[in-house]
Amino acid sequence: MAGLLSTSPGLLWRRLGRRGAAFAGVLLAAALLFTLSRYAAVDPSASPSPSPTYGHRLPTLVDLTLVYGRDAMCLDGTPPGYHFQPGFGDGSHSWLLHLEGGSWCRNFKSCAQRKKTNLGSSAHMDTRVEFVGILSDDEHQNPDFYNWNKVKIRYCDGASFSGNVQDEVKNGTGFFFRGQRIWEAVMADLLSKGLSRAKQAFLTGCSAGGLSTYIHCDDFRALLPKTPTVKCLADGGFFLDVEDISGRRYMRGFYNDVARMQDVRKKFPHCSSDLEPGQCFFPREVAKSITTPMFILNPAYDVWQVEHVLSPHGSDPQNLWRNCRMDITKCDSEQLKTLQGFRRALLDAIDELKNRRDWGMFIDSCFIHCQSMKAITWHSPSAARINKKTAAEAVGDWFFDRREVKEIDCEYPCNPTCYNTVLDEPYKED
Repeated sequence: MAGLLSTSPGLLWRRLGRRGAAFAGVLLAAALLFTLSRYAAVDPSASPSPSPTYGHRLPTLVDLTLVYGRDAMCLDGTPPGYHFQPGFGDGSHSWLLHLEGGSWCRNFKSCAQRKKTNLGSSAHMDTRVEFVGILSDDEHQNPDFYNWNKVKIRYCDGASFSGNVQDEVKNGTGFFFRGQRIWEAVMADLLSKGLSRAKQAFLTGCSAGGLSTYIHCDDFRALLPKTPTVKCLADGGFFLDVEDISGRRYMRGFYNDVARMQDVRKKFPHCSSDLEPGQCFFPREVAKSITTPMFILNPAYDVWQVEHVLSPHGSDPQNLWRNCRMDITKCDSEQLKTLQGFRRALLDAIDELKNRRDWGMFIDSCFIHCQSMKAITWHSPSAARINKKTAAEAVGDWFFDRREVKEIDCEYPCNPTCYNTVLDEPYKED
């Protein structure tokens, strides 16, 4: 709830959609009476707080811990960091780690811009953030993982924790492309704090952090040879290598730039030398070599991908897709055909993964991005359901082997439980 107090009305409407914004207004009134003086430092990117119907108290605020050494640095040379909340009860020996997302930077200009934000510098990170969704310690909001040790690892390298350039890069100013070393330094710190003794461990991530989860899932398993159960979850991270509406492969070009600038190719030794460096960065390619059990949580109509992969900057000079990319109900019949083709491309990309017995998936037909880090979409009366199960319930069933989970929703607009995003302005260009 405190997060709502620090979020602008436009940003709040964009994050929550119409239904969420109305519901947030009620919460905001209560927050002004009871919590304004209680929380001085909150996360402006925090998810909406739970209502009394699916959460009985305010989200917990968790402090930032900085990690020094091992040459691990954010883009600007500041130390990386994470937020750690100890587990309790029968969850005290279980660990859930979440890799933060936030797109990528493809050139020195965009990386220089990131250096001035929390996505490129720990100097700009909030010292306390709310733990909600899959990180919540509220059993009503997060029934299977609420009492685990939970960690949110901050993202500040611009390449999904995978870049590894030895020297500082000079281009009028300094850049440190050391995402791989951030991963290694944070893992070493957490191992020393009890992760090495975990009885079960779960690596998760959202968006660019979801891509990081694909990249580091087997690395995580290798760090925990004595832990009986180690699994991974990628939320909103299955980015597609498809043609955009103008016929070009914008996202492949974008990833090519990221991979070349941060020397990402060497992170993927199994990737064919015949492929462009950016192709090795797509989850479809990364997933081919993953041996650790993995869960794919993805909307078939990912709102971020519709704007940045399917109809990116330059692909729509007449701006015919503006309304559609902001609100799926505003898409015309031809645009909906294109979106259904995008859904088919996703299903084709994950088809070979459906046959992996220890993998799971929850592919809903919603227009949203990242569902595990929002209280309202993770597990609430307003959360999307497939076969009467929320994403939280499906993930829990899979993790604890209660049932096989290979849930693939029907085409939009078939699912009335979908919580669809409505933007009041386009996402900021990267």
